[in-house]
Amino acid sequence: MASQVRGAQLARLLGQWHALPGRRRSPDYAALAGAVRGLLADGRLPLGVRLPAERDLAEALRISRTTVTAAYRELRDSGHLSSRRGAGSWTRLPGTHRVAPNGLWIPLDDRDMIDLGVAALAAPPELLPAAQAATEDLPRYLGGAGYHPTGIIELREAVAQGYTDRGLPTSPDQIMVTNGTQHALDLVLRLALAPGGGVLVESPSYPNALAALAARRARITTHGLAADATGWDADLMLGSLRQVRPRVAYLIPDFQNPTGHLMAAELRERLVTTAHAVGTDLVIDESFVDLPLDGTTLPPPTASFDRHSRVVSIGGMSKPFWGGLRIGWIRASAPQVQRLAAARVGVDMSSPVLDQLVAVHLLAAAPGIVAARRTQLAAQRDALLDALADRLPEWRVTVPRGGVTLWAELDGPISSALARATEEVGVRLAPGPRFGLDGTLERFLRLPFTLPAADLVEAVGRIAAVRYDLDRTGLPRWREPSVIA
Repeated sequence: MASQVRGAQLARLLGQWHALPGRRRSPDYAALAGAVRGLLADGRLPLGVRLPAERDLAEALRISRTTVTAAYRELRDSGHLSSRRGAGSWTRLPGTHRVAPNGLWIPLDDRDMIDLGVAALAAPPELLPAAQAATEDLPRYLGGAGYHPTGIIELREAVAQGYTDRGLPTSPDQIMVTNGTQHALDLVLRLALAPGGGVLVESPSYPNALAALAARRARITTHGLAADATGWDADLMLGSLRQVRPRVAYLIPDFQNPTGHLMAAELRERLVTTAHAVGTDLVIDESFVDLPLDGTTLPPPTASFDRHSRVVSIGGMSKPFWGGLRIGWIRASAPQVQRLAAARVGVDMSSPVLDQLVAVHLLAAAPGIVAARRTQLAAQRDALLDALADRLPEWRVTVPRGGVTLWAELDGPISSALARATEEVGVRLAPGPRFGLDGTLERFLRLPFTLPAADLVEAVGRIAAVRYDLDRTGLPRWREPSVIA
């Protein structure tokens, strides 16, 4: 997003701010201020952005300027806005808050918060022995400069072997080690996508990927995913590729984030064929490929259908192992890896050697670690499903066959309002609009099952209580728009 947001842009982000639950107990200016705080809380409105002039926003929202003036005043009083006479108003954080690793602003004292905004597991017990073993391996690298733009050979061999074991023969020359999957995506976009280039993404999709595309000023076309188990509509998605002919398509076929869908092998093959025909490069995010549940059999990797170097696969250690170990990778053709390495030199040179050695030892122990993770996730998923069925039976959830998240369809377009309300009772949520563009997906909520079962059950209880309280405030009825002929 630009450093200044226009009235029409902010109005799209705000959506139905005036019809949110609780309006009858708050005047319009307070509801508007609360909605802006909500956009700041879930990261859709960045810090340091200049808000539109009062008259501009009033015209865009079709409300009085007095209401906007009062809302801005309340935001200044709460510490979410700083203003200079004649210069404008900029978003900020109140002094008692900080920015969390997931990009959300949170209170400084949040030890009792149940955080459902982050879909990641705590570190496995095997991490500490792996770190100790890596320290013993480190001396043999200390005689060199320590710069390995594509990664140390041991790790590239281990990652390549993982692809080969999945039925996709891969050499270490086809692997580049990165500082996490997000870093991998950024490097690929630097090489494959010129500023303003066209990109096809799923809707919903991973918020940080959307942020990376926005940083490239990409022209984004979306393919909507079904809320049920069907996921992708093959004809619609392939039709979009043929019509739009984007330079890049970013897709998550393995337990898609946030829906949990798994793309069938037939569609993967058709996707690669169509991408080659229209000149589109496919960036395939495999962050969750190691986490099938309930004995689910994985289709072949998307890149196994590639014969023309159109598929670049990215993955990493964050989901099956630990997010604090910033190790990711790119699988591409050997010439592409060399071009990526050349582009990387202008960014960060290389990944830390010690972290890579830790990753080598964890990958050697991966069968046991990942099996335990799958058992843990399946139990936590089932506990979350049971709690939702008991406390929030009106919500619709498709049971994912892998990954770490549920994508819940709510009983109304209240996702952002619910996230703001649950913050007050110690539950942090990532509302649906975080996973789309321009404030859509208000009827949906991502619920990760990466926390202990007891925490998940407690969180659902608090969410259900807040949902009940929202109903008691007297939700205004939705009215059909007037028809003017």
